[in-house]
Amino acid sequence: MQTSFTPAQLADPHVAESEKILRRCVHCGFCTATCPTYVTLGNELDSPRGRIYLIKDMLENGRPADEEVVTHIDRCLSCLACVTTCPSGVDYMHLVDHARIHIENTYRRPLIDRLIRSLLAAVLPYPARFRAALVLAKLGRPFAPMLKRFPALKPLGAMLDLAPRTVGRASEAARPGSNPAQAAKRGRVAILSGCAQPVLDPGINGATLRLLARLGVEVVVPEGEGCCGALVHHMGREDAALDFARRNVDVWTREIETGGLDAIVITASGCGTTIKDYGHMLRLDPAYAEKAARVSALARDITEYLAMLDLPKLEPKRLNVAYHSACSMQHGQKITALPKNLLKAAGFTVRDPAEGHLCCGSAGTYNILQPEISAQLKARKVRNIEATKPDAIATGNIGCITQIASGTAIPILHTVELLDWAYGGPKPQKLAGR
Repeated sequence: MQTSFTPAQLADPHVAESEKILRRCVHCGFCTATCPTYVTLGNELDSPRGRIYLIKDMLENGRPADEEVVTHIDRCLSCLACVTTCPSGVDYMHLVDHARIHIENTYRRPLIDRLIRSLLAAVLPYPARFRAALVLAKLGRPFAPMLKRFPALKPLGAMLDLAPRTVGRASEAARPGSNPAQAAKRGRVAILSGCAQPVLDPGINGATLRLLARLGVEVVVPEGEGCCGALVHHMGREDAALDFARRNVDVWTREIETGGLDAIVITASGCGTTIKDYGHMLRLDPAYAEKAARVSALARDITEYLAMLDLPKLEPKRLNVAYHSACSMQHGQKITALPKNLLKAAGFTVRDPAEGHLCCGSAGTYNILQPEISAQLKARKVRNIEATKPDAIATGNIGCITQIASGTAIPILHTVELLDWAYGGPKPQKLAGR
């Protein structure tokens, strides 16, 4: 793609990076076939190619974002299926990240939209606030149908619909400290507690700690670690995202320099994609560039780390598992076969749903901010999963778990919960009676 940025514009490193990305696009349109919003809506401007044209026009002309640009960029899930499909290597992830930051800095959203986004940014990244909000959601749930009648308030209705009926206690797995190996020591890792996951499903990291301890791995939950920054990053709130990133980089650097780390283990693939990008996000910060790159290099999805431990092959179990590959796993981190291979080795029969490349519609806060499109994608995903007639569903991202669980009665678990059970841990409660 030919561009016409001025030398003055290219002096901005963010613009210069976007210009290089734009020049790689050859207008082939392969991306449209795998883009969930184009497949759903059929609008060229809701495809990666269409959004690239909008972003190019906005940045090249140095103008503020307008309603048209915002509408179509907001509809992008950042699922990155286009990145997997693109034969030219267009780095759409960083291009749309730049566009979201530009929108946040130059476009004034309607008041209610601004308030909802500020509410999400102020609550979701903080476990204590999020837990309190879910308790309050019980009182607000009866008002969800009324809220959904008004377009501007539909996100609030969607938020109430997604809130779980019960909220568990804070997990011991999230408390700072060291969890010693229970067998001959094979490694030392830090684990990300995160923000939403320990509130929505604390059993995931609990299963991880148990499994790794039995395999001889010491797991550290560092003091001071918090949200990875993905939630605000995808809303274009880059200052807040970088603050979260710096905080985590400092915490993990301290662990690296004191006790040493073989890996930083992450059990939410959406977080993993962002943490693996810390080196890029902080590349222009001389105080953090090197440290952030080191942290990104150590980041491992839990399935990546388990694959390094050569787990033994187990006898077959009579449990059919549909594997849902989260977008952040297959497109963001290029992890496709590892989780399925681990499940197969543990004795599970793994089934691949049709259209596995398409997003389930969760995408961070997307199922709140774009509830209609999200609902269509969820229905399509659930239909494909249920067609495999599984006993259970496995995936590697808490957002997908919450989204898909709201559309099916089939139990959905994190991959590590099944592996913990297979290798000597307790049977997951979601599988009781199966």
